Amino acid sequence: MTAFKLRAALVPAIALLAFPAFAQNASEDSAMKASQPVTDCPLRDEAFSLDSPLIDILLSPRARAVAEQALGLSFENLPAQFAGTQAPSFAAILTIRTAASMLGKRDDASLTRAEEALHELPVTDADRMARCARYDNDPLDVALPVGPRRILLFEKINGFRDDPSVDAAHQALMRMAGQKGWAMVATDRGGAITPETLSQFDAVIWNNISGDVLTLSQRDALRSYVEGGGGFVAIHGSGGDPVYFWDWYADELLGARFQGHPMKPQYQDARIVTEAEDHPVAADLPREWVMSDEWYSFRNNPRDSGSKIIATLDESTYSPVGYGGQDLRMGDHPIVWTRNVGKGRMLYSAIGHRPETYDHPVYLTMLEDAVEWASSTRDSAEAVQ
Repeated sequence: MTAFKLRAALVPAIALLAFPAFAQNASEDSAMKASQPVTDCPLRDEAFSLDSPLIDILLSPRARAVAEQALGLSFENLPAQFAGTQAPSFAAILTIRTAASMLGKRDDASLTRAEEALHELPVTDADRMARCARYDNDPLDVALPVGPRRILLFEKINGFRDDPSVDAAHQALMRMAGQKGWAMVATDRGGAITPETLSQFDAVIWNNISGDVLTLSQRDALRSYVEGGGGFVAIHGSGGDPVYFWDWYADELLGARFQGHPMKPQYQDARIVTEAEDHPVAADLPREWVMSDEWYSFRNNPRDSGSKIIATLDESTYSPVGYGGQDLRMGDHPIVWTRNVGKGRMLYSAIGHRPETYDHPVYLTMLEDAVEWASSTRDSAEAVQ
């Protein structure tokens, strides 16, 4: 049994037969080099505050006690899935401020008391170790054969992990790789995000990634990779966290921040309209189609920050009402878009919560064209948004 999960697909099938020990050897080599303590995790040395990840407060008995006393509440009253201290956990994508609001504590006086009390707490070595424990630097050592596309399917999740959607997307993308002849490797290790490893791939796919998953050096590696011409494709949950702790990822790479999704019902049929019909990602899409999914709304419109909108949602065809009656109408409602980030290409699709989505022929066609487009920057002199 290896120390971590590594699933690799080398395609076409003949390649698998030619390299029968590939996946096993890659896992064993990586496992032997793994388990080095992480010391450069984000927020490691940050003072406790209302905007700390909730999981870091829950991991510190002192900080938890101080916050509960100042706010006059108990985090025991949170739904169990929101209060876990072992990643993946929803507590990794909440702050005390958002958790307090969920528990009905919104008065400024209580929040001010909590903020002041938390700031007075020293950050100990035990706190730093606990904060870094959900990150890793386990390397990925894979020598890929030459192929038309080399793709890294990234699946490390520290926040909300919806197993059915992650697994369905994984299976669909692996099948797609087999059909297209791509060399694809899947990993759930943040240690794969290094300059040396990323240089082997034409594009990276973020499969429903939730939570902050990269150390500071890994963040630098991903940013340099994309800005230097690497492709990046992000699916659904990769843009669905209520709180982000890496501004570049949310604001520059994705170009929009999640607001919410409908709750009653959570899944609804809606009409999707193809907008950029001349774009390679939209070339094989119908003018419009209907799907059932969990429809995201965003606090800001990605169009306003220069994104190229591939498809929009027709809000008249579903009920955009979220938790507690939240009004999720955007008016102009992009649901799939692309961005140029330095010399690299980014595509984000907010579609993809329901496992059935990854059997939908129109959506699969779009994902296939998205990966082809994002991974082709090295084929051309300049990136075309």
